[in-house]
Amino acid sequence: MENLLDNAHTSFEDIRENFLKICENIENASVKANRADKPRVMAVTKTVSPERINYAVELGIDLLGENRVQEYMDKRGSYSPAEVHFIGSLQTNKVKYIIDKVSMIHSVDNLRLAEEINRRAEQHGLVMDILTEVNIGEEETKSGVLLKEAAEFCERIAEMKNIRLRGLMAIPPPGCPESMFASMQELFESLGSGLGKKENVKIDVLSMGMSGDYQTAVKYGSTIVRIGSALFGYRKYL
Repeated sequence: MENLLDNAHTSFEDIRENFLKICENIENASVKANRADKPRVMAVTKTVSPERINYAVELGIDLLGENRVQEYMDKRGSYSPAEVHFIGSLQTNKVKYIIDKVSMIHSVDNLRLAEEINRRAEQHGLVMDILTEVNIGEEETKSGVLLKEAAEFCERIAEMKNIRLRGLMAIPPPGCPESMFASMQELFESLGSGLGKKENVKIDVLSMGMSGDYQTAVKYGSTIVRIGSALFGYRKYL
């Protein structure tokens, strides 16, 4: 598989203990934030072997996050049943490979990509759930629309008939102030009260929080936390 070097020394028992700790941390963070609901835990599966992914599914993980189209295509036939979202950067020429194989695309950050998703979804007779990716830290090395441009961007893609806008995704910079998480929550709630009445819009997903900051994300209303290394251990890449 392309660029795959799984962290084979992470045992199943390690994964189980990691999962239990993640669940405990989410529970505690939810209580502190006075949240009646809890976010879904997404297992981020980049470079992770199907055996370890399937074990995580056995533990109770029901949502997987894929970063690379080719790696997903190579591995998907070995997966136990679970919902799969695509969360990595997506080139327009790769949309056709996953359009009927994932239930949501998190990384929509430009109109050309949105238009291609819309076109391919129409060909397959489906409506694809998507999230707008926001570059909340305005980092040059990261993709995503700027916070100040996000509302207008969402309004434009909300008009596409074979896309259903479900919400927002962000990767706040490591060590950033909590105000960035708060800004994402504010935008999310604003979209819900504004665009939420449109036919092809259902603002109910805020994908925010990774292994290093998921407890902060819980505090600020994240509905999906994307956990990789905290679950599977740190991986090395070729």
